[in-house]
Amino acid sequence: MAVLPVRKIAVAGVLSAISIVLGVTRLGFIPWFSGASVTILQVPVIVGAVLEGPLVGFVIGLLFGLSSLLQAAIAPTGPVDVAFTNPFISVVPRLLIGPVSWLLYRLIAGSHSSTASAGLDKPKIHPVRYSASLIAAGLGGSLTNTILVLSALGIFGFFPWSLIFTVAIGNGPVEAAVSAVITLIVVSVYTGIGNSLGKAKLSKLEE
Repeated sequence: MAVLPVRKIAVAGVLSAISIVLGVTRLGFIPWFSGASVTILQVPVIVGAVLEGPLVGFVIGLLFGLSSLLQAAIAPTGPVDVAFTNPFISVVPRLLIGPVSWLLYRLIAGSHSSTASAGLDKPKIHPVRYSASLIAAGLGGSLTNTILVLSALGIFGFFPWSLIFTVAIGNGPVEAAVSAVITLIVVSVYTGIGNSLGKAKLSKLEE
């Protein structure tokens, strides 16, 4: 028996690839007036965790972090990338994005939310509660990434805490809001397709 069902492996692979492409092409960085970019690279990790559980979110976060580390080491685009050659900055914080997102999602959506990972069917819960759970997952996952990465940059002395605090205030809320909106839209559309088509085709490949 496989460690993960085929569907979970497929979802993890696709979302990991999306996160990596967003990072390599810089499409995952949205210019912001504060001078720094708003990143959405964490969104595939959040979506994967909500749809397929914390282990899948952990795997996507791991691949996201490793990609960030390798890109910083092999093809840096600026002086900040030097910091991301440290795995405690580029990898470790990303491991927690998925589990935190999933936990917040389950806490608000309740036990019925587990039906989302059984296929493409939307959980049998109130639409408002379901939307709130997705928004919470998006906010929590993004803030986990922001807080842990910036904290690691300060702990390892790459930037002064005053600058880190400014970036956190200027970028953190915006990144969290954007992540929440994208998570809500993507997961709602994904589960909506499942409601119209019935059981996911990928689920037929499961053991």
